[in-house]
Amino acid sequence: MATVTLKHVQKIYPNAEDGSKPKKRKRGKAEEEPQHRTYNLKVTDEGVVAVDDFNLEIKDKEFVVLVGPSGCGKSTTLRMIAGLEDITRGELYIGDRLVNEVAPKDRDIAMVFQNYALYPHMTVRQNLEFPLKLAKTPKEEMDRRVNEAAEILGITPYLDRKPRALSGGQRQRVAIGRAIVREPQVLLMDEPLSNLDAKLRNQMRAEIIKLRQKINTTFIYVTHDQTEAMTLGDRIVIMKDGEVQQVGTPQEVFNDPINIFVAGFIGMPQMNMFDGKLVKTDETHYAVRIGDALIAPSADKQANLLARNTPEMDVTVGVRPEHITLDHVDGAMIKGVIDVSEMMGSSVHLHISIDGKDCIIIVPTLDLEDGSHGIGTDLEFTFAPNAIHLFDPETGMNLEHV
Repeated sequence: MATVTLKHVQKIYPNAEDGSKPKKRKRGKAEEEPQHRTYNLKVTDEGVVAVDDFNLEIKDKEFVVLVGPSGCGKSTTLRMIAGLEDITRGELYIGDRLVNEVAPKDRDIAMVFQNYALYPHMTVRQNLEFPLKLAKTPKEEMDRRVNEAAEILGITPYLDRKPRALSGGQRQRVAIGRAIVREPQVLLMDEPLSNLDAKLRNQMRAEIIKLRQKINTTFIYVTHDQTEAMTLGDRIVIMKDGEVQQVGTPQEVFNDPINIFVAGFIGMPQMNMFDGKLVKTDETHYAVRIGDALIAPSADKQANLLARNTPEMDVTVGVRPEHITLDHVDGAMIKGVIDVSEMMGSSVHLHISIDGKDCIIIVPTLDLEDGSHGIGTDLEFTFAPNAIHLFDPETGMNLEHV
């Protein structure tokens, strides 16, 4: 199959009043263009920057997920890889071949869209055969590929049906099947599950995980759903305002977010943020003060802060709901009042008000005494020392990465 490499890729949409195509310049030119930001979009004299300095190397057969909020540039990046959008600057390689100027049909890629894009007047078999007929694939080979794809995706019983006779999940399987029959080097998927209900999305996520074990291709998947990103990707690329924020495995970006945006975007419910003060208790040890509580980070976090000679300063303290504990620790308890109690079955989500700010704590149902954690009840809690994340409130960066 193939690797995919993006080097300093940039996409600029020309200013509306100009309409002209931006001139391409050689990368590395010394001059700086005037720029500013409007509504989180970077705007230069050339136009609106949709994707800026995107660098990524995707390994052969790797499953990479581009994730971020709407308008962050993830679909634009995917469309540049597909050849459906021109690259303003930078280089795109599929394997060892530079493909900036290569037509989509010659890139040996296939793409699955969120709206299925099936031909309603054709049967499932005819939909699967369509790209192979365009490529003038011999009949025997075409039958083999179609039957194999249908078997992998579990749609063999529906080969003679038309799309209107299929459920949403079945239609999406057909759309995926039409892509994989081409045996592409790279399979691109642009929010393919967004039109499905919650139950079907869960089922299709599992199907896609099984699929990638059965076909030898490189996957690039776009979604705004961080649950899909966490469950599907070998690596996740988190984007915001056209820029890459962090690249890593699901566990890496969950355990060690590089900034406040990544910390808040990854994880459900999202990470709690507290105003705090980083103080030194002696020459080699730090603690975090939140209200009257003084909480010491774990030894490895202490070492990271010490290695960077981090000064005493105001900080934003991030802690995930599942890492908060109700166990009493002298001098380290934070006080709050329960505003909302959400029963989730095996756990309860407690919304705590602390000086007017909302905090969510996930507590196992078995740990709660009947009636002891009702609305309006005072509550004290603290954090696991290794679960504390410290961010600079001015830059948003994780102090362990600065």
